[in-house]
Amino acid sequence: MAVRELRLWPDPVLSQVCDPVDPADPELGALIGDLFDTLYAAGGRGLAAPQIAVLHRVFVVDVTWKEGARDPRVFINPVLEKAHGEAATMDEQCLSIPDLPMPVTRPQTLRLTWDAQDGTRMSGTFDGILARCIQHELDHLNGTVIFDHQSPEDRAALEARYAA
Repeated sequence: MAVRELRLWPDPVLSQVCDPVDPADPELGALIGDLFDTLYAAGGRGLAAPQIAVLHRVFVVDVTWKEGARDPRVFINPVLEKAHGEAATMDEQCLSIPDLPMPVTRPQTLRLTWDAQDGTRMSGTFDGILARCIQHELDHLNGTVIFDHQSPEDRAALEARYAA
């Protein structure tokens, strides 16, 4: 496995919609290993394949490793079935837009289906920081970044700060 170069905004790959991937693809295991290696090396909590220039519908998350034991999770071909619950606004950070946290409003609970590495179709309900991280990474698979969650005025100001 390897630490890969992170793509930084405004790299066009970050605005592209990713394609489904076959869980039986023999190269998928190496990609997932590289995603985790890159995630941990960069100090993040989630990382999607397009952030390392791979346009596959795959992301990894580990929201606990900084405070305790690792809890690595892999999501292949995820589909958001339902986002519900009260929406909450929190500052989010993105490894592809470093050092620029910005507020993002998201539902606090979601239901997701995805493929496991063995091809089994999974389903689960997530809440709290894990739900937020999953939604953030799912955005990446759909060509969306946290700038896209801002009002036009706030986005312009944040992009100007980022470019400085």
